[in-house]
Amino acid sequence: MNAQLKKLEEKVMNKEEIFKEEALSLLQVPVEELCSSANRIREAFCKNTFDMCTIINGKCGRCSEDCKYCAQSGHYHTNCQDSYPLLDTETILKEAKYNAERGVLRYSIVCSGKRLSPAEVDQVCESIRAIREQVGIEVCVSFGLLDYEQFKKIKAAGASRVHCNLETSRRYFPEVCTTHTYDEKIETLKAAQKAGLSICSGGIMGLGETMEDRIDMVLTARELGVRSIPVNLLNPIPGTPYEKNRILTNEELCQITAIFRFLVPDGMIRLAGGRGLVGDKGKKCFQSGANAAISGDMLTTDGITVETDMELLKGIGYEVKLEA
Repeated sequence: MNAQLKKLEEKVMNKEEIFKEEALSLLQVPVEELCSSANRIREAFCKNTFDMCTIINGKCGRCSEDCKYCAQSGHYHTNCQDSYPLLDTETILKEAKYNAERGVLRYSIVCSGKRLSPAEVDQVCESIRAIREQVGIEVCVSFGLLDYEQFKKIKAAGASRVHCNLETSRRYFPEVCTTHTYDEKIETLKAAQKAGLSICSGGIMGLGETMEDRIDMVLTARELGVRSIPVNLLNPIPGTPYEKNRILTNEELCQITAIFRFLVPDGMIRLAGGRGLVGDKGKKCFQSGANAAISGDMLTTDGITVETDMELLKGIGYEVKLEA
């Protein structure tokens, strides 16, 4: 085994944190060795638990924000034709039941826009209560830049987790979005935590960021206490500023997830949007440190069916259950 890899694996196994320069040094390690090491760390800290969630596009399109990757941004002309207000409780509840029947244990309501209005928060809290009472599935939410009082309502309604992606490093974020700030995202995550909700935050790979940016993003998430880290692979959407960006290879994605595992050994490294762009549906990444995924369709792009994922995960020895 590579000497530096062995040293850092032993350090992580001894429950010592590694930091930026150490993580960057892993770029010099052969990817196959790195991935095998990350998988050993995942097995040691997380066993065979796999955390699967699905999402529903609870409010679509006409977003005021200028995130350069997004088909729903009102700043760009894309082929995203759907645009609708917040879905009613009946529709959201029906999808929750559909997913629960297929063995999904975590269901996330994701809404476009900078933030939901107070009236929309009240409306979706009714939906959350109905899901918890009639289905029992865990409910996660992604409602934008809400405050502590709003998160308290959401927690009281029965949600357990808030998602708000950092997207990239603090340094690179202004290249990605100018209509809200990195600090606003961090304040949102802290407000959710204060309200008693767990937090989920990661980013998109392939925006033009460096590996250093990716590592800085995870170090910020780690400092905030994030243990669910989505890893999205950019799907270049025609009409957005990133439409000509190169799609990262499966090997690059495996290297990224492996390094993230070294940084957050006990976390859920979650393959999210863009997983269908790699030929094996993420299988190699699931053997390189990743141990969670968003299944089913994404917000504006096709995903991988729950049934396909369940079969894939069973074949490589995972058990889908809620993380401890």
